[in-house]
Amino acid sequence: MGKVQRSFLTGALILSVATMICKFLGAVYRIPYQNITGNEGMYVYSQVYPLYSVLLLLATAGFPLAISKLVSEKIAIQDYAGAKQIYRVSMIILFVMGCFAFITLYFGAPVIASWMGSRQLLTLPIKAVSFALLLIPFTAVLRGVYQGQQEMMPSAVSQVSEQLVRVITILVCAWYAMSSGLGVVYAGAGAVFGATTGAFIALLVLLLYRSKSDGFSAMYVSEGAYKQSHWDVLRALFAISIPICINSLLYPLFGLVDSFTIANYLVDANWSVASSIDAKGIFDRGGPLLQFAAFFATGIALSIVPAMTAARQQGHQKEVENRANLAIRLTLMLGLPASIGLAVVSMPTNVMLYKDAAGSDALLILAFSTIFVTLGVTSAGILQGLGHVILPAIAIVIAVIAKWMFNFFLISIWDIRGAALATVLAYAIGAGINLWILMRAIFSIRPPWLKLLVTNGFLAIAAFSMKTGLLWITSSMESERLAMTITSLGSVLVGVIVYLWAVIRFQLIAEEELAMVPKLRKWFGQRRK
Repeated sequence: MGKVQRSFLTGALILSVATMICKFLGAVYRIPYQNITGNEGMYVYSQVYPLYSVLLLLATAGFPLAISKLVSEKIAIQDYAGAKQIYRVSMIILFVMGCFAFITLYFGAPVIASWMGSRQLLTLPIKAVSFALLLIPFTAVLRGVYQGQQEMMPSAVSQVSEQLVRVITILVCAWYAMSSGLGVVYAGAGAVFGATTGAFIALLVLLLYRSKSDGFSAMYVSEGAYKQSHWDVLRALFAISIPICINSLLYPLFGLVDSFTIANYLVDANWSVASSIDAKGIFDRGGPLLQFAAFFATGIALSIVPAMTAARQQGHQKEVENRANLAIRLTLMLGLPASIGLAVVSMPTNVMLYKDAAGSDALLILAFSTIFVTLGVTSAGILQGLGHVILPAIAIVIAVIAKWMFNFFLISIWDIRGAALATVLAYAIGAGINLWILMRAIFSIRPPWLKLLVTNGFLAIAAFSMKTGLLWITSSMESERLAMTITSLGSVLVGVIVYLWAVIRFQLIAEEELAMVPKLRKWFGQRRK
């Protein structure tokens, strides 16, 4: 393996580890936040967070990758003046966009808060989160330039630092606001202001690395006329970044739809404002659990996509089809049991994490969105690996529209359970479109449905039986939360053990497929001897 290839793989690994750490932190911090601030505090934070999340992804998902691609192309031909042009043009346009977004959020906060259902509770938090938009453009451009120079460590360190500082800010502000009597509005405002403190630390880290970067030094000393106009740079930047941005926005856009609809539609259905706010806070309990389940379920499946892309570039069509089928199969093997397991233990898990069982039926319904989230992510990754970047973006737009429509019809009938069902149906539509495109336009997908049903049937029976037994055993315990913790964790443990046994027993992965994933092949091979 050549030095360049080793450097590329090392950089990709560094970014992957940093992303996993950030996603893990992002999936778990809302649990202690809810414990500190209650359902109303969860409502305040979860209403505003999707605004920040959407704007953050617009800056961090698409533009750094687009900038890195354009910069790397210039550096490859030693056109450092062209790289500097991309850096400057990107910085200017993203800063202008950030300022526009800041002005819109800060001065439009009262109106946006009213649209979301509570001007009194949400105006200050919306204003607080807007300041991050003045810093995010700088971090996005710097990360893109570093990655274009094959310097991955600055981006990785800045991402982890940003997430750590943000989570610390969230929890400290929430604790201080509630303990000092300031209330949920200031707790929420302080929490979302964590986006600003995190962005500031990330920017500081990136600037510290810049003083040691040979790539930046070469760009700054470069002279000569630019070989293309600024408008050409802008067109290339947006052509690459927009589809990537859209493909990253499915989960945040669903949250944004819920922010504008759930509480408002409950009020339209003759709920009181206070009850609607409390119900929306309860509904938002499901977010961290779904993120956590999807985080593990998509990791292994998506790891096969780069290998599939490489096979396509080498012209090995049959290998492409086999690896895509393996990716779908791994997703089903992880996403389906994650959905079933979370559904079985929804009530004890709810008590374990959030102190009471409110909204457990909605959480049970939401659990089944995990399988469609994971299928959607994997199928979109396969389509992108095959060069179909626009199609997954179209599927996301359709899914978000469907989510809004389902919310409109179902919330008035079935309160937050209707919102949960709307989420499942909309995710299913998005994943279904991607899979339909794959099967009709590219190649066939052949999951082993019977084996999947059998293995997951064993999981469901084992987990449910253990849950029933542990509920009876722990019924006399003084602490309900401790009893539910034992029940939830015990049921999950037994379910996992039985599921792994069933996967091995019924040979859910064939020997030739194991050859594509060496670590899995080694582990399963040892178990079968």
